[in-house]
Amino acid sequence: MTKKMPMTPDEEYDYYTQPKNQEPHGPARRRQPRLSEMVPVRFTPELLDQIRRRAEADDRSLSSWIRRAAEHELGNSA
Repeated sequence: MTKKMPMTPDEEYDYYTQPKNQEPHGPARRRQPRLSEMVPVRFTPELLDQIRRRAEADDRSLSSWIRRAAEHELGNSA
């Protein structure tokens, strides 16, 4: 059994620029919101800059990166 390697962002872009790969498959499904509420958090400009760079390096949104860091600190898997 061979494992399929995930596509790079450039490969994903090229794949989805083709019209045949833009057609939805299967029935539509509604996703339930998984997050409960917004929590305002303030960071120093220096720390926020570091977080933004790390999130970008991980190809994640800022919010997603912060949530993952909190889950990691609490010992939960992301």
